[in-house]
Amino acid sequence: MLNISLNRVNENIDREKFASFRLVESRKSGKVFIRLIGALFGVALLTMFIPWTQNIRSGGAVTTLQPDQRPQTIHTIIPGRMEKWYVREGDFVRKGDTILFISEIKDDYFDPNLLDRTNAQLEAKSRAVGSYSGKVRALNNQIDALRQTGVLKLQQAENKLRQAGLKVTSDSIDYQAYLINYDIAKEQYQRMEQLYKAGLKSLTDLENRRLKMQKAQADMISAENKLLTSQNEVLNARVELTSIQAQYRDDVAKAESDKFTALSSKYDAEATVTKLQNQYMNYSVRSGMYYITAPQDGYVTQAMQAGIGETIKEGEPIVSIMPARYDLAVAMYVRPIDLPLLEKGQRVRIQFDGWPAIVFSGWPNTSYGTYGGQVFAIDNFISENGMYRVLVAQDPEDHPWPGALRVGAGTTNMVLLKDVPIWYELWRQINGFPPDFYKVQTVDTKKKK
Repeated sequence: MLNISLNRVNENIDREKFASFRLVESRKSGKVFIRLIGALFGVALLTMFIPWTQNIRSGGAVTTLQPDQRPQTIHTIIPGRMEKWYVREGDFVRKGDTILFISEIKDDYFDPNLLDRTNAQLEAKSRAVGSYSGKVRALNNQIDALRQTGVLKLQQAENKLRQAGLKVTSDSIDYQAYLINYDIAKEQYQRMEQLYKAGLKSLTDLENRRLKMQKAQADMISAENKLLTSQNEVLNARVELTSIQAQYRDDVAKAESDKFTALSSKYDAEATVTKLQNQYMNYSVRSGMYYITAPQDGYVTQAMQAGIGETIKEGEPIVSIMPARYDLAVAMYVRPIDLPLLEKGQRVRIQFDGWPAIVFSGWPNTSYGTYGGQVFAIDNFISENGMYRVLVAQDPEDHPWPGALRVGAGTTNMVLLKDVPIWYELWRQINGFPPDFYKVQTVDTKKKK
């Protein structure tokens, strides 16, 4: 009763009959209450100095550590018509096992003997290349023979020119000799004529001398004609030498032209052979793409195409496969403000969805059902959700993760930072300051030389 009214009734109540009045109005109850409040305040004060582990809480999902261990989709490289399925959803397949067989739908590849016909074309063109090579070798031999024959012919023509020159020299000497004989015979005839006029010689002697002079003159004219003939032979020899040079030059040029034509045809044939080889290998590889096989060991999770007789386009997904061997990891996302606090090798506590746990975020040692991890990689570029992805691997020093985990399961993650008192953490939270973190510093104790 507060006794705030003017009409008091406390005098009309017998307080001894009520135990509650006795306890409240007792002096001992006040002391107990004060002691209780003091004890609670002391406990709260001591609690403020208990160590608290700062942490960054973030959601995530189970993934794999390596990219080739994650679920993948198998695509068809070429368009085709589905003919036969060899697996069902949930089947285990090994690397190289056939999943689906497709048939060709392009008319360029309908020929069942396409590889054999292409190979026949390739062999024919290869033989053509060999024929052109033989023709080039024959023309090379012909050019060598023409050059050797030309050298011999030129030597022969030069010898003939030299012989003609020597003959000109000999005829010139003979002509000079006959010319001197004629001059001598002419002088002798003139002296004989003077002697005949003086009456010292007879007419017979004069006529004999005239006969000798005329004979010497005839010999001189014959020698001169012979000399002119020799000179004409020299000119003919020079003309023949020039003609031989021009003839063999033309023959060699023609043979080289035929050779270059054969080489051009050979190179065209080689280009065709290379093109046919490429085409043959493309056909061969394409024929192997009719059977779509598993790229690695795994489980067929979902068939994205169904039915028999349906056509599929190139690059279209067919089935998805989950690899059989994988190393689990957790992909968590942190805010940009928390990213500078993270580094590789940092400890992380993980709570997996579906595994019961009792979590005390500030006291990880007292938590139950959480598993240890280490920061394995940190993305350098922000994700589409405005956060940075952090890849967490299993901590080898902690107990192993559950064996029944599956890729895609959700997780709740706590990145452990610095140990601080509770009062400091409350003060930090009230002021909105970022958490603290440890920075491991390595001290180099080696002495410098």
